[in-house]
Amino acid sequence: MEYFKYLLNPALMLIFLFFAVSVGYCILKYHKINKQMMILLNYLKKFKKNDLTFRFKEFDDGLTSNSYISNSWTEFRNTLVFDENVVLSNEKEDVVFENASQVVSGIQTTVDSAYFFNEEILITSKLNYKFVQVTPTLLTGMGPLFTFMHIAFAFANVDFTTNEATMMTISNLISNMQIAALCSVFAVGESLIFLMLERLLYNYKCKQPLSEIQDCFYKLFDSVTSEKFLIELLKTTKIQNNSLTNAMKSMPQKFQDALTKSLAAVMVPYLDNILFNLDKIKENNPNNFTQNAIDSVDDLFQQ
Repeated sequence: MEYFKYLLNPALMLIFLFFAVSVGYCILKYHKINKQMMILLNYLKKFKKNDLTFRFKEFDDGLTSNSYISNSWTEFRNTLVFDENVVLSNEKEDVVFENASQVVSGIQTTVDSAYFFNEEILITSKLNYKFVQVTPTLLTGMGPLFTFMHIAFAFANVDFTTNEATMMTISNLISNMQIAALCSVFAVGESLIFLMLERLLYNYKCKQPLSEIQDCFYKLFDSVTSEKFLIELLKTTKIQNNSLTNAMKSMPQKFQDALTKSLAAVMVPYLDNILFNLDKIKENNPNNFTQNAIDSVDDLFQQ
């Protein structure tokens, strides 16, 4: 009963109340963050890397509408590199599609996804984490504060004028010293308990889901540095320029060959028809054709 009277001391009750409020705040906030992270994690697990290119609009709409991650996703989306195809034709003049760069396959990112989805963005920014970090220090500091306050009150009421006053002073001094010691013990003990509870809750409710979310992003988007991507594009551009230069050099000869082939295909049957008709006319009217006319026609076709 005497110890219960000590527990009703305002200083001890204030220390316990601060401890209870701090623990309740952590439980409430970590539970809320865990709920949001599990919703995000379950959504990410519905998509695979192979079909993300075709379902990217659905993927983008889902993350954009999620207020918990929408800002980070918008910034991360600007770093994505999509698989761009160019339309080319092969030797048989068939239309083919080829990648603009060999390094880009599917959807890749030029910045590590952990830069946008980390503890600071997905966890600590969602609560007053500085308050959580300083709570053990505050609890520890409240112990010496109330301890010295009770010691000061005990010595402030010292009275040795009479025997009765002396006995009362000693009794009050001992009582206040006991409460002062309990203040330090309660404060330090509750500080250690809060520190352990907060770390356990943080790792279980927040850190584990965060690691799974980061793994999902790593599986969905391969990381490629912007420098490597630019070098690859430069190589591809040089190859295309070389192919274009070779094509330009061979174009006059190909044009001449094509023109000769076209003229031969069009003019030879026409001239053969003229020759055939002239032969018919000569056969029907041999007197109208002189030897000079025949020689002129032969020379024309010989040319």
